[in-house]
Amino acid sequence: MPPSSQKGNLMGIHRIGLVVPSSNVTVETEMPALLARHPASTFSFHSTRMRMHTVSPEQLAAMNAQRERCVMEIADASPDVILYACLVALMVGGPGEHRRVEGAAAEQLATGGSSARIRSSAGALVEGLKALGARRIAIVTPYLRPLAEKVVHYLEAEGFTVADWRALEVADNAEVGCIPGERVMGAARSLDLTGVDALVISACVQMPSLPLVEAAEQELGVPVLSAATAGAYSILRSLRLPVEIPDAGSLLRTDSQPVPA
Repeated sequence: MPPSSQKGNLMGIHRIGLVVPSSNVTVETEMPALLARHPASTFSFHSTRMRMHTVSPEQLAAMNAQRERCVMEIADASPDVILYACLVALMVGGPGEHRRVEGAAAEQLATGGSSARIRSSAGALVEGLKALGARRIAIVTPYLRPLAEKVVHYLEAEGFTVADWRALEVADNAEVGCIPGERVMGAARSLDLTGVDALVISACVQMPSLPLVEAAEQELGVPVLSAATAGAYSILRSLRLPVEIPDAGSLLRTDSQPVPA
């Protein structure tokens, strides 16, 4: 392990690297807010950016081409785990793309002498849904309908049944970061949740959702997660830390002790 990473761990701080689109602001707000609630661990966050403004296949492809540079740049900070924080950028690549990208990045890190673990928002969402035992799901996305359909098909290829979904049809990634919570909740309330095992209230790390997850779960009566809460779950699991984050949905209470009646 690089000396700086050893020093960080001796100080009891887990370093989290984030590879994010240049226009993304939400994941760098929600992920620290989530992990700050952890009862036993402390985290620091370090970002590198890939240029992308419009959520289109062309700009997503151009952004993904910057991955290798960004992974090695953030590796210089000796993070314990790196999250590739753009869900749709991988899902547009077709079924299983998160495994290919995570594998390629892991090989790149190892070749460069980094021991950092690599995760992706796309893989984290799949991981989180499986952890909940969900098979039949509903999702809310901010994307234009053709991209939202790719997300639906990706999740179906992972073995989930997408019972219902909504696309808010926002192409400008900066505007995605400003979508009001009430609009997201309105889309969630319009879904047919009959027989659904889980609701993904935000299938995008840029669409704000953190204040909505617990409230939606209580109101709608099904487990609710988001790209952000799934990312936090994956980070904690990769670090072998207890998943105990209050007020952020069932997924992040996986290891919490039940409250006595």
